This record gives sequence, structure tokens and C-alpha cells, in this order.
Amino acid sequence: MIAKVTHYQSKLLTQHICTNISKKRDHELTWKILGSATSAAVQHGTPEVIDDSTSAFQLHKAFQATLIDKDEKENSLHKAAKLAPPYRISVMTGAALQMQRELQWYKEVENFMEPSYIKATNKNKKTPKMVFMEEHKDLLLEAQQWMKDVSSSSTVVAALIITMAFAGAFTLPGGNEDNGKPLFLDRAIFMLFIVSDAIALFSSTASVVMFLGILTARFAADDFLYALPKRMTIGLVFLFMSLAATMIAFSATLALVLKDKVTWIAAPLVVMSCVPVGLFGWLQFPLLIELVYSTYGPSIFSQKKN
Repeated sequence: MIAKVTHYQSKLLTQHICTNISKKRDHELTWKILGSATSAAVQHGTPEVIDDSTSAFQLHKAFQATLIDKDEKENSLHKAAKLAPPYRISVMTGAALQMQRELQWYKEVENFMEPSYIKATNKNKKTPKMVFMEEHKDLLLEAQQWMKDVSSSSTVVAALIITMAFAGAFTLPGGNEDNGKPLFLDRAIFMLFIVSDAIALFSSTASVVMFLGILTARFAADDFLYALPKRMTIGLVFLFMSLAATMIAFSATLALVLKDKVTWIAAPLVVMSCVPVGLFGWLQFPLLIELVYSTYGPSIFSQKKN
């Protein structure tokens, strides 16, 4: 609560400073005060300061031309290309999402820049993109490994579900009559078994395809911005669907087989079959939600943090 109040008061103070400086109409004073603040905000990943400054003055072009570090000969995009502090990176789950957030921040600042500043070099003859790749080379390797590990583990689970669903389609509960007709064909719960088994087979196959697409990707830095998180999101969604459908098919099988024999044990077994789905949801759903929000949610400058 104290942190939220402090953040809100800091935001009000920033807006108040911007408003009062803009009234003085002194360009040198404006950029002497706000220039260093905005440059530091770009480097440390604080979109509120940049948003308030640019909204107050509407001087995006001056923002690009003025904010140049004379010692390092670096513009704002060079600053944004630097690796963010640990406390900023650690808010995201996994190295892949951390790499995605770094790319999103870099792209957001790049949108404010003129083309000449995007390719400008610093005193070491490095463009902002070169600085970004150098600063994030270790994080990129960690992101690649994290993505491969998650995809490999998920592929194994999806492959097991494919095996069970495929076998279940040809080993029907209750067996067949002499004419080959399924014994429980006329029961509604048998149709539930057939539909859920088919969904499990198709969704797990789609999940394997998506995770194999990740494992065979080139893993370039820009791929972590959208392509790889999108594949991971789709793969996890299909994996969850296949797991849930498999448990439904299993529950339907128990209900068919035990309904006329040991009725009292059918209900507890059905409830127990839901435990794996619940565990998977508890462990994986937060990651899935974070993937969706980070990939398809509002941009960094559009997120309201007050």
C-alpha cells in the first residue's frame, strides 16, 4: 500500500513539474531538467516519465535531436538498448518473456526515433541494434534454452496423450457386439467418450506440431518478440485442451463400465481424475496468462500503472 501511494505521489510530482516547466517556454531550461530525467527513464525502463514528458510538450522530434550523451555519443535508442536492471527483468517469468520485454521496450523507444538516429553510431562505432545484441547476448542464450526446455517437456506429455487417445479410439469401453457394433453405442455418455477422445487426439497432435515448430526455429533475437511466444501460447492451449479431454474420456469410461456394477466407486474415481487437470492448470495457467498478456496485451507506454 505504501509503495502504491509513493508511486502515485511521484507520478503527480512528475506531472506538476512538466506543467510548470512548459509554462516558462524556456527551451534550454526545459531540456536541462527533463532531458536527463527522460534519458534515465529510457535507460531504466520507466515509461511513466517518458509518457508525461512527451504528452506535456509534444516535442517528439526535439526529444530525438536533443537527448544525446556527449561523452559516449549515444542517443536515446542506445540507452534503451542497454540491459535493464535486475529488478525490472525479474518481474517477468522465464528468460524468454524477459527477452520479449526487453525487445518491446527497445521497439517502443525506436518508434519515437527518426531513421537517422536508429542507425547512428556511438563513440565505439556501434549502432543501437549492435549495442542491444551485445548487452543481451547472455539473456538471449538463456531464453533459447528456456524455450527449448519447456517445449521438449511439453512435447513428451503431448506425445503420451496422443498414444493414449489413439489406443482408446480402437479399444472401446465394453467392447463390441458380434456384428462389430459398440456395446454402449446407444448411451449418451458413450458419445461423450468418443467426442472427448477425438478432441484429445487432435489437440495433442496440434500441440506437438507447435512445440516442434519451436524446437526447429532459428531462435533469432527478434523471434522472441512475437513469433516464438505465439507458438508457445498456442502449444500450451492445445496441450491443456488435450489433457482435459483425456480426463473427460477416462471419466466417461469409468461411468460406462462401473455404472451397473460398483456404482459407489465411480464418483470418487471421476473426481480423482480431475486432479491432474487441476494441477496442470495451477502450474501452467499463470504462465499461459502471462504469455497472452505480454504478447497480445497493450504496449508498454499504454499500460496504466497508477
